Amino acid sequence: MDIHGKAYIVGAFEHPLRKAPQLSVAQLHADVARGAIADAGLTAADIDGYFCSADAPGMGPTSMVEYLNLQPRHVDSTDIGGASYIALVSHAAQAIALGKCDVALITLAGRPRSEGIATGTVPRVRNPSQPDFQWEYPYGIANASGYALCARRHMYEYGTTSEQLAWVKVAASHHAQHNPLAMLRKPVTVAEVLESPMVADPLHRLDCCVVSDGGGALVVARPEIARRLHRPRIKVRGAGEAVKHAAGGQVDLTHSGARWSGAQAFAEARVTPADIQYASIYDSFTITVLMQLEDLGFCAPGRGGAFVSDGNLIAGVGRLPVNTDGGGLCNNHPGNRGGMTKVIEAVRQLRGEAHPAVQVPDCRLALAQGTGGMLATRHGSATLILERE
Repeated sequence: MDIHGKAYIVGAFEHPLRKAPQLSVAQLHADVARGAIADAGLTAADIDGYFCSADAPGMGPTSMVEYLNLQPRHVDSTDIGGASYIALVSHAAQAIALGKCDVALITLAGRPRSEGIATGTVPRVRNPSQPDFQWEYPYGIANASGYALCARRHMYEYGTTSEQLAWVKVAASHHAQHNPLAMLRKPVTVAEVLESPMVADPLHRLDCCVVSDGGGALVVARPEIARRLHRPRIKVRGAGEAVKHAAGGQVDLTHSGARWSGAQAFAEARVTPADIQYASIYDSFTITVLMQLEDLGFCAPGRGGAFVSDGNLIAGVGRLPVNTDGGGLCNNHPGNRGGMTKVIEAVRQLRGEAHPAVQVPDCRLALAQGTGGMLATRHGSATLILERE
């Protein structure tokens, strides 16, 4: 189903806390739900669709619908990791286009920082019934080492350097200094990134995202409802989803599933990468951003290192402003799942509500891209293209 213009994002809210030991995950979900609904100028009684992912406690939407006291006629629980919330905007738009619901609420929340859960440095706990368990778990692969494999292979194939990767962090830090809620607000230099401790060669500590509590929520509505609300109308123009895996050993570590999800989104939106004025790119690690920029077509394969260098991702300086809230590298990575905040910052840019120091002038077309899982093994990818009407 073509969802071009079939739904609008009318509400968006990011939790202000980055550490919330006093709140449960369910309470965080409730906080962001209230925030997004209020931002849209609606009430909980208007919500007739609820969308969540594996971060929702209990039995997904079953538990959360009761906790939030909603009465939806359509629910969806999709888990492709951090990309889930970008995909769920597409799912909500599809449900609205089919008449399954009129106003959809999407929530994310987590508290790994309060619970002392690191990201990337220890093997994930896996169920022995998973088909990949026996082949990977005994060797202790962790996210950081998996992404380091991709970075090292990209360096081998294309000559990408650690200095080029560091520019992704530098850009994020330049943006984060203007975000009072960001975890890491101090601008850093390429040298400081390279001097930070090595985590998994060639990735340094500052190549890795933050660990934070918090969450976010979005409200997606039918066009007729969006036009009645007193908020800027952010149209869903196109979306795409994909899963990339090891393909029976025929794996290429130098590209992500964004190669496929991006192509779908651009085709549905009827635009090209050259039309995009702002991009939110999932930044679990610096190499993640570089690979996705190539896969989305912002530059040719192997040219990502040159593309991200010399401040090219910095608002007001470079040709493609990326992650103007500071991204997962500096601002927020709630629940170790970053797709939600990518959509929220894209909405801010399109509304003209980003910080004045990083606001893209007359921003009308933005992209949000996310991956979930591990680039070196299997991951989901979701791409969303949004337009201010």
